[in-house]
Amino acid sequence: MDGPCPKEQAMTKEPPRVRWEKIERIILKPYAAFSDSSRGRRSEEPLCPLRTIFQQDRDRIIHSKAFRRLKHKTQVLLLPEGDHYRTRLTHTLEVCQVARTISRALGLNEDLTDAIALGHDLGHTPFGHMGERALDRLARERGLGGFSHASQSLRVVDTLEKDGKGLNLSAEVRDGILKHSKGQVDVRESFRGGETALTYEAKVVRISDSIAYLNHDLDDAIRAGIVGTKDIPPVVITRLGPTHGDRIGEMVSSVVSNSGPHGVFMGDDLLGPVETLRSFLYNRVYASERVLQEEPKVMHVLSTLFENLEKASGEERSLAALDHISGMTDRYALMLFEKIAVPNPWP
Repeated sequence: MDGPCPKEQAMTKEPPRVRWEKIERIILKPYAAFSDSSRGRRSEEPLCPLRTIFQQDRDRIIHSKAFRRLKHKTQVLLLPEGDHYRTRLTHTLEVCQVARTISRALGLNEDLTDAIALGHDLGHTPFGHMGERALDRLARERGLGGFSHASQSLRVVDTLEKDGKGLNLSAEVRDGILKHSKGQVDVRESFRGGETALTYEAKVVRISDSIAYLNHDLDDAIRAGIVGTKDIPPVVITRLGPTHGDRIGEMVSSVVSNSGPHGVFMGDDLLGPVETLRSFLYNRVYASERVLQEEPKVMHVLSTLFENLEKASGEERSLAALDHISGMTDRYALMLFEKIAVPNPWP
């Protein structure tokens, strides 16, 4: 459901939204985010009688065009031929699964957690983090101050979706989307949960993003033959577990056991092994020759698109080009590049 809600006064019984808001007050922890206490939207609008504000936000994100495009955006491996490699969409769904599990166990608001997780990567570029680095460089060269997929995700939901009207999401969801990203930092920073976020739910998504990518990127790298199971550091196997499911379960259980009113954290005993896993992925996968040899090609494709779109965009052309390119799927970017840069044969 993504259209107007039925009018509340037309309902003779207590609206489902009100009933669910009362249930939240019973089942959630005092430090959870309650729907009836939301800081509201940027533009005021009537409440939906059927759904809470966070349920509405989740539905608006799922029905957005930016969400649908995630299925053809790279996670780590560029344009993988196999059907079982992760894309930006399946990454998003895995983050949702981890985050909802943690939120439910901690007595937090699953609807808010879900909305933040579903929206956290809407502004991600084509070609994964190589695309993000390329757009960051191009944006800085044009005086735009750089590019961050977290900031762009907020721009998507605030401004770009629905033909420039935006989705008008709640303050809590917008904050969680903006503050989910960690960058390439020590795992101890990654698993602090984002102290500056407005809600515990946002902190859960921040941690869940790391749990998801650390595990599924390793799984994809093994499937692609970039690394083998024998290459995984022994401490990762002995402390986190020998299988993909074991490792996720160990991390999630640690977060649940070590979180509460004081915040959302992973246990200190796991930080060392998880940092070992993160360093292994950066050294052997993200910075592998197989991955990095594609980066100059990605830069060439995106810079060509940028220069061409700047010419066609008129006023504020650099920002318009940045918005357009960051929203492209991998295959659309390549199709447009071919149209621009590859000679057409004579008929």
